[in-house]
Amino acid sequence: MLDVDVLKALGSEKRLAIMEWLREPAAHFPPQRDGDLVEVGVCSVSIADRLGVSRPTASTHLTLLTRTGLLRAEKVRQWTFYRRDEQRIAEVKRMFDEGW
Repeated sequence: MLDVDVLKALGSEKRLAIMEWLREPAAHFPPQRDGDLVEVGVCSVSIADRLGVSRPTASTHLTLLTRTGLLRAEKVRQWTFYRRDEQRIAEVKRMFDEGW
């Protein structure tokens, strides 16, 4: 069953933009010093900058996407990097296709 948090996560243009950008991170974000954009993910600071919002606001968006399983978070030193969880995204798509 599709939970309400997934619907909430997908109901924001900013969160949808994050999901789209992370589909092809190298096309949307500059190279990073502390982690590969594809393997490790994109630093939350870069995501906040791209969104044009404060870091706490970006964190709220990223936390919801992570809590629903749509993103995975990985700590590297003091930074958190985010990447899509393609398996979970496929699961959510199937639920929509089946009429959840």
